[in-house]
Order: sequence, then structure tokens, then C-alpha cells
Amino acid sequence: MSIQRFETGPRMSQVVVHGNTVYLAGVVASNAAGESVTKQTQDILKTIDGHLAKAGTDKSKLLSATIYITDMKTFQEMNAVWDGWVSPGNTPARATVEAKLAAPQYTVEIMVTAAK
Repeated sequence: MSIQRFETGPRMSQVVVHGNTVYLAGVVASNAAGESVTKQTQDILKTIDGHLAKAGTDKSKLLSATIYITDMKTFQEMNAVWDGWVSPGNTPARATVEAKLAAPQYTVEIMVTAAK
């Protein structure tokens, strides 16, 4: 079975396709760093849409999502954006974890897996 990689660097690939499964690296808000959880989540989900499209799939085929937030007090704020974005009737298995992220300007990171 072949493996395709997109946006590959020396440390990681942003997208890996193996068979009919698409794996995305954790996505942070590169265009909204330091902004509100709402803006960061919106930016992240826009990036995820683009990555999924490169791999030939979309959010209606999400299998799982792991969401990292730096403060559980912002859980509802992040969920408000997520709920408006996720494909109704096609919600993935999901976990949300409070975690310290790699850089202080990021308050949300999302990693998803999807079917093709």
C-alpha cells in the first residue's frame, strides 16, 4: 500500500495518506497566533479544510479528532466554533485535552484523521 505525504519537512509532514486513511499533524493557528480562542479555532479549521482537500477528502469523512486547549475554561468558546464547522450527522470520535502547547501564543491545537 502506498504512502503519500504533503507539506513534508525535516521533522514532520502536515498530511499523510495511507490507503484510504488521511492523517493530519496537529494544526495551530498560524494566521491567528495570540488571538482569541474563537479566532484561533476558526483559523485552524480553515487550515484543516485545506489539508483534507489536498488529500482528496473533506470534513464529512472525519473519523477522529483530538483537540488540545491550554485552558478548559475556554472549552465552550472552542466548541461554539467547532459545532458550527463540523459536518452534521458525520461527527468524529473526539477527545479534548487541556495541555501546555509548544509556544505560548497558541491556545488551541487540533489533530484529525479522516477517510478518503
